[in-house]
Amino acid sequence: MTGVFYIFAPKLVHEREKMACILHIETSTKVCSVAVSQDSAVIFDKADFEGPNHAQVCGPFVEEALSFAESHAIPLDAVAVSEGPGSYTGLRIGVSMAKGVAYGRGVPLISVPTLKLLTVPLLLFREDLPDEALFVPMIDARRMEVYAAVYDRALCEARGIQADIVDATTYASFLERGPVCFFGPGAAKCKEVITHPNAIFIDDIHPQAKYMQPLAERKLWDGDLADVAYFEPFYLKEFVATKPKDLLHQ
Repeated sequence: MTGVFYIFAPKLVHEREKMACILHIETSTKVCSVAVSQDSAVIFDKADFEGPNHAQVCGPFVEEALSFAESHAIPLDAVAVSEGPGSYTGLRIGVSMAKGVAYGRGVPLISVPTLKLLTVPLLLFREDLPDEALFVPMIDARRMEVYAAVYDRALCEARGIQADIVDATTYASFLERGPVCFFGPGAAKCKEVITHPNAIFIDDIHPQAKYMQPLAERKLWDGDLADVAYFEPFYLKEFVATKPKDLLHQ
């Protein structure tokens, strides 16, 4: 796992004093998940993959997570939320819940970029991937459009977040350089379009709260906190309301 340790491990031994209990909330896609981490370990994890059911399950998951922490006499130090891009409704539910808990408990709010979050399980658990590989997390938008970015193994941007209409040439400049890993909820529909031999598709990668801990802790160490009153999700595109089909023909 070359390049992973220094991203996610504490920068210095004495900084372990800064380790905290963090409530993590992730609602950017159809999956709704909530986790609690303490001292860099996930101690509570709940996820619903049958969604989108965020309006029904997010609140109870958060309540259960907070009750778990309280039952173990663990004080909450911060709340982290996946910031997007992703589902407009899902992000609003997650951010509203996170802001409510942070305000009510008087603790900091941390926003975690959703596309970076998607990359975490690969960096932590996929030792078989080439060291020089680039990572392209994808969140489904519509038709052949995805929200995507290009990262190296240190999670530095090789290309920033964009709404991409995917065809065979969309990532050609990166694929010509070497291996590129495509993954996330938007990647499956791109398999038949991106056929370059350097393309690596990885299935069943979803943004989940249990993977937010390393990114959230790093932001907490750095004092990179969101404003509880004014923070808004990163939608990338504005929400466009549509009329129900039966009304369109009246």
